[in-house]
Amino acid sequence: MTAEPEGPSGGVLIVDFGAQYCQLIARRVRELGVYSRITVPERALFTLEHMRPAAVILSGGPRSVYAHDAPALDAAILDKGVPVLGICYGLQWLAQHTGGRVHPAEAGAEYGRTALEIVDDADFLAGCRQDGIVWMSHGDKVEALGPGFEVLAKSAPCPFAVVADRQRKFYGLQFHPEVAHTQDGARMLSNFVLDIARCRTDWNPGSIVENKIAAVKELVGDDGEVVLGLSGGVDSSVAAVLIHHAIRSRLHCVFVDNGLLRHGEREGVEALFRDHYHMDLEVVDASERFLGELAGVVEPEQKRKIIGRIFVEVFRERAASKKKAHFLGQGTLYPDVIESVAAHGGATSTIKSHHNVGGLPEDLDMTLVEPLRDLFKDEVRALGRELGLPSSLVDRQPFPGPGLAVRCLGEVTRDKLAPLRAADRIVREEIESRGLEKNLWQYFAVYVPQKSVGVKGDARVYEDVCVLRLVSSVDAMTADWELLPTEVLARISNRILNEVKGFSRVCLDISSKPPATIEWE
Repeated sequence: MTAEPEGPSGGVLIVDFGAQYCQLIARRVRELGVYSRITVPERALFTLEHMRPAAVILSGGPRSVYAHDAPALDAAILDKGVPVLGICYGLQWLAQHTGGRVHPAEAGAEYGRTALEIVDDADFLAGCRQDGIVWMSHGDKVEALGPGFEVLAKSAPCPFAVVADRQRKFYGLQFHPEVAHTQDGARMLSNFVLDIARCRTDWNPGSIVENKIAAVKELVGDDGEVVLGLSGGVDSSVAAVLIHHAIRSRLHCVFVDNGLLRHGEREGVEALFRDHYHMDLEVVDASERFLGELAGVVEPEQKRKIIGRIFVEVFRERAASKKKAHFLGQGTLYPDVIESVAAHGGATSTIKSHHNVGGLPEDLDMTLVEPLRDLFKDEVRALGRELGLPSSLVDRQPFPGPGLAVRCLGEVTRDKLAPLRAADRIVREEIESRGLEKNLWQYFAVYVPQKSVGVKGDARVYEDVCVLRLVSSVDAMTADWELLPTEVLARISNRILNEVKGFSRVCLDISSKPPATIEWE
């Protein structure tokens, strides 16, 4: 089981109808300084009564409201006197349950950028530009509004682009204000959340730290002990320091050297957490165990499952020596959960499992302590700064839990890991020595076991390919490829081909996410 995240009352409850980017709504609300929480339709009424939010937002979704398999949301949620904002599918659900009608759009469907014609610029659309661009994506349409509703804005094929029942504080949009393509989307959300619903703006790093520490204390109790897998990355490091603040010496950190680490990773973790923070840190060299079980495995998901399983096995073994260590700490983040499992039990699709989410066994006999599970990466970094972690750690690039295994295509072997590790070190050195990492989310090397003819020392060689992956992002949900100055790319390529044995070619990955993922596996 996992401690369910709590936040201050008076925030925004978001009902997830299965939108792949529902979490973007949560991000936008939190950027306003307001706590947000996502729930599934089946639990929305219960969660509303428990959370006591100041507003409800109904997300988009892939279904049709009139379909037999449409998500089941109790319409009693509309009788609670709470302002409601319906987005895309959320608008259609709102219309259907307030006396309106929804039908297939047929020729009236809209996808992509559309100019918004504002009819009434009071309250919800205050400060929004006339003919501003919004992002449409709907195959159904609202054909008629129920009593009390009026049109605030429309587009050429959509007469009900923005609607409102001001008396009940019900608002609906047929487009997506949470995406960057909608020019005044942030203003609309701000108008609803802050001015119409009057939500409290008390969601900040200080309040998050206080709430998280209190939640860990309550979950673990006065004598419980936690075993935490410490990788040295931002997520596990912030989780470790936060849990340490809550229970001090009852936190036992385990750093597993799985043989899949970057150059200098193990030494850096020992110096910071054992020598500087004086935490109880045990280093376990399990490299032979990991590489042994990965032998012959080429399928990415199988690699992740194996790595996740062995991690948990190691934690269990180390926890056995702690009589009260019935808790397993992890640095799981919200994007990890979104990509690994259907969001909050909703209808979103699984992209890939993460070793600390999808790799956990069903018979896990430890209670999970995941204080960061409902946070985005930028929130975790802000949390780390609030906790006093050094910038060198808080602002470092993310490193996947499975380590170099997901950057080494095909079978993972020591013969592949050695050149990959060396190439990765060169990439980091050249970028960080120039301060170029400030504009990048991640920057690393990938080992592609595809032989290519080359010439070294006037002799023919037949070696593999090294790919450079350089991306910018905010939360890893979307990412774009980046191009370094030509002289830097030339320096990286030259060093890899001259200093690292095993590569005859260096290539640059220019794929965005989506459709590609940031990691290659």
